[in-house]
Amino acid sequence: MKKRWVQTAECNEEAVITLAKELNIDKSLAQVLVQRGIEKFDQAKDFFRPQMAKLHDPFLMKDMDKAISRIDEAINTAERILIYGDYDVDGTTAVALTYSFFRKHTENIQYYIPDRHKEGYGISKIGIDYAFANGYTLIIALDCGIKSVDKVEYANTLGIDFIICDHHLPGDELPPAIAVLDPKRPDCMYPFKELAGCGIGFKLAQAFCMTHKLSVSEYEQYIDLVMVSIAADIVPIEDENRILAYYGLIKLNSSPCKGLKALMDISGKSKVYTLTDVVFTLAPRINAAGRMDHGNEAVKMLICDEDSAAMEQSEFINLQNSDRKTSDQTITAEALALIDECNILISKKTTVVFNQKWNKGVIGIVASRLTEKYYRPTIVLTESNGLLTGSARSVAGFDLYKALLGCQDLMVQFGGHKFAAGLTMKPENIEAFTERFEAIVSATITEDLLCPEIKIDTEIALSQITAKFQRIIAQMAPFGPHNNAPIFVTQNVMLVGSPRVLSEKHLKFSLKQLNSSSFGCIGFGLAEYEKLLQPNRSFTVCYTVEENVWRDQHSLQLNIKAIELDN
Repeated sequence: MKKRWVQTAECNEEAVITLAKELNIDKSLAQVLVQRGIEKFDQAKDFFRPQMAKLHDPFLMKDMDKAISRIDEAINTAERILIYGDYDVDGTTAVALTYSFFRKHTENIQYYIPDRHKEGYGISKIGIDYAFANGYTLIIALDCGIKSVDKVEYANTLGIDFIICDHHLPGDELPPAIAVLDPKRPDCMYPFKELAGCGIGFKLAQAFCMTHKLSVSEYEQYIDLVMVSIAADIVPIEDENRILAYYGLIKLNSSPCKGLKALMDISGKSKVYTLTDVVFTLAPRINAAGRMDHGNEAVKMLICDEDSAAMEQSEFINLQNSDRKTSDQTITAEALALIDECNILISKKTTVVFNQKWNKGVIGIVASRLTEKYYRPTIVLTESNGLLTGSARSVAGFDLYKALLGCQDLMVQFGGHKFAAGLTMKPENIEAFTERFEAIVSATITEDLLCPEIKIDTEIALSQITAKFQRIIAQMAPFGPHNNAPIFVTQNVMLVGSPRVLSEKHLKFSLKQLNSSSFGCIGFGLAEYEKLLQPNRSFTVCYTVEENVWRDQHSLQLNIKAIELDN
């Protein structure tokens, strides 16, 4: 699919020149920093050298004092506490962190992950009934609960208190919990709004340690779990998330928890992990537990104290991930066939597909794959417990959550954010929902948003790319939303030698510019250009600059994102 090349808007030239001098870096790199809001030396220092001391005071979060007070009361009176969380990566890491932290302070604690297939997303009546039957009087809910008004009301009638730790957008009414920790609630003045659910659990542990004057190591030891949640939940890599991701990666690569260490060993990836490696290697395996069996299995691995138990659990989860791959590939093929065989579906600006036999656990992955293929807001539905349940995915720049709000009366429930959501509806509403969702999206989405874009930071000459240039870029990591790896564009480049195709879809070649050295390139998914690139024909490339390591040999490599042939 052809992509739009979008040049980042020009920035303050004077600030760029000043910053380049102060940091002694290439002006183009200074431009990238200024474009990202880093204009002063002190800002650059905070960016390049993140400090744990810069984390915000957790008591700035609305209701944090109430949450700590209620937990103290529960611990002091030996109440039974249930740590409740979602079955995805963010939820299971949040539960693993919070349970591991508080079990050092009370024996009367257990965790609970709802069954994806029987209970669905969020707080369930089944879960509350389980808590009541087993004598739990305090539930700490993580990565869910912000919209569970009726469920919390029900729990209150049974004498069960709730502390909600969520990061999703609240509805018009907050649940009647003892404390609702969510930076996105309108009356919360917490300075950073984009923590992951596990991040809220981390702040809860931090607040507890501050209250009881415990060592920072008591909560900082779980920072690798927080980093995994940040990577998997695709939250902005800025402010606190940048600090937590930065130090979380250091811990992952030096002294990870036993569960993550076992998962890393079994994945076979031996190099130093980046956030991207976490997203594509660790996160799918952790997610597979809740998709194919039960999220409890992921938590069980993440809280392991023994190496042997961690390895055994990671092997089990790795097998589940293999099953997940087979399932999502099959369903994706079936969904693509449904669309390809229907001209009406092809011509729409949305995709809504349904099959009652599809595995509920993998439809989110399928929705993502369909979005990649057709690049439009997509919903994949299956049947579960007499209702249709689905996963929704958006395209960059389009607010999916707002579009779903316009269909609220046709759904039993829904939740999520701009780019992804989950929903359930009665079977009889699918036709009306499909029509209205298409109408709302068609009326609000622009044609530009229906074509994927590549955001180019700045244009450079190949001669600017040096070992120092790449080292500065490496120090801008970890990369992710709001801090992506810089993408450069260079015109009038020429092919060096002959390109070759790898795995039938990737392109490996070399290029150079007049008076520059030659650079090795890899273009993932760009095999179609093998015959189009000619030795004497100039072209333009946009790319990221990377260090390539092969058999202990280090070299600079351009990761080509797109190619435009010159006329």
